[in-house]
Amino acid sequence: MNIIASSETYVRRKPGAAEAAASLSSRRPAPRKTQSIRGTQFAQLTAFVAVAEHRSFTRAAQHLGLSTPSLSQAIRGLEETFGVRLLNRTTRSVALTEAGEQLLQHLNPVLEGVDHAIDAVNAYRDTPGGTLRLTVHPLAAVTVIGPLVARFSSAFPSIELELSVDIACRDIVSEHFDAGVHLGSNIAQDMIAVPIGGNFRIVTVAAPEYLASHGQVSSPADLSGHNCVRYRWDKAVANTWRFAKDGERADVAVEGTLTVNDHDLALRAALDGVGIVQLPEASVASLIAEGRLTSLLADWSPNWGSFFLFYPSRKHLPVKLRTLVDFLRKETKHTAIRGAAVGECAA
Repeated sequence: MNIIASSETYVRRKPGAAEAAASLSSRRPAPRKTQSIRGTQFAQLTAFVAVAEHRSFTRAAQHLGLSTPSLSQAIRGLEETFGVRLLNRTTRSVALTEAGEQLLQHLNPVLEGVDHAIDAVNAYRDTPGGTLRLTVHPLAAVTVIGPLVARFSSAFPSIELELSVDIACRDIVSEHFDAGVHLGSNIAQDMIAVPIGGNFRIVTVAAPEYLASHGQVSSPADLSGHNCVRYRWDKAVANTWRFAKDGERADVAVEGTLTVNDHDLALRAALDGVGIVQLPEASVASLIAEGRLTSLLADWSPNWGSFFLFYPSRKHLPVKLRTLVDFLRKETKHTAIRGAAVGECAA
């Protein structure tokens, strides 16, 4: 959260009473020191929360739009004001002290209240604004969110998107994300979950050069003799590839010399002829059309369902988040209509 704090003294003037206002101002005692530093302390506290959340001065500085030395100076000033150490720093890590943990615990509800106050004011704006922090599943980043970023930013230029791509389904409350995008089975039951993007398919592909050297694949069982690029889902490696056709299921144990947890690395491996890869259909359709990749077992490729945008249950949803929810719902509806039209044409 970027917060710029400043303190100014205002004198309310009634029409025709300038002299009286000046006289009152001249007799007013100087503001107390505790009042004059409130803005500085608030900025320091905001800096402390950013470092505590990111566990890194560099990442926190980037998030706040500050230089790392300026952020370090703010934290030192806060620690000097309190007279206690709030953070333990090493060259590789940042950890909260016991005092820091206590401070963070008390600050979180205060800053959340500030966020609610800002959201309440934003409700009166003609256009929504602010920063939206999202944690996004890697495949959702490729198939759902990535293709829509340009349109969303064009439609709502005052909203700043901050995307964190993670295989694990993060705790968006404790990690201060506004929302997340993940598969429904991994989302906590107390979250509001909205299906987005429609159903998607995972397809099996390989480079023509690889197939020319290692042979074709005509059934799922044929994969046992091939080098398969496997994907690591959070802590587990996908050693079993699942297929479905006309109600029949086939689970095939695959082996290979490469395991990745990044979509782009898997795609690069496929294009370079390392082996056979499973990827979202949306991300490889153009490459298949160009002949750079060959689709395998197309009639065995099942739908994976859909991703969900999820967020905490709130009585008053922030305007910026409501804007994203409505936008994704509209785009999902259009995707379904386009998919039905394509199906009718194919029939």
